[in-house]
Amino acid sequence: MLLAVAAVIVAYLAGSIPFGVLFARARGVDIQKEGSGNIGATNAARVLGKRVGALVLLCDAAKGALPLLGARWLLPAYLPEGRWTWGVAAVGIAAFVGHLAPPWLRFRGGKGVATGFGVMLALSPLPALVAGAVFVAVYAAWRIASLGSLLAATTFAPALWFFGPRDDAFLAMAAAMWVLIVIKHRGNIGRMLRRSENKV
Repeated sequence: MLLAVAAVIVAYLAGSIPFGVLFARARGVDIQKEGSGNIGATNAARVLGKRVGALVLLCDAAKGALPLLGARWLLPAYLPEGRWTWGVAAVGIAAFVGHLAPPWLRFRGGKGVATGFGVMLALSPLPALVAGAVFVAVYAAWRIASLGSLLAATTFAPALWFFGPRDDAFLAMAAAMWVLIVIKHRGNIGRMLRRSENKV
């Protein structure tokens, strides 16, 4: 159990690394004062260019994927059958929440889409790719990243049910991530309803 707690703490700290902020500072830019003020890949692309945005996307996804992969490799050997999946799910949520609320930025983080995708991809690649395909299709049609992100997040849990492991812990993790993504996008949802959401 102590190992599981330690894994959750490490996952949170890994998830809290603000790559968008770090890459922006390396270029003399305070990303929290530019564009939308968000630290994630979309605003990084808007403020720093598409190449830097893509790099932030990859790094944010990796900080979600790597802790979960480590937990899937380590925890089954130390937790009883039927409990290790909850430990893995807790690690995934911890990495995700680390991006949403990093202590280094007074708990004002990003919206979690890239980090959540990394967690999803490490958990079950096919459902994650289905969700990713939804994002690509929606973004290609409307050029609104927030709309693609919301619909992709909404797709993942059903896709996990159909194509991935039907484990209660993993489904609960997917549902919790969806709720948090929707909450973090509430401003975007309001702008979309007013048809004033920015395109990227």
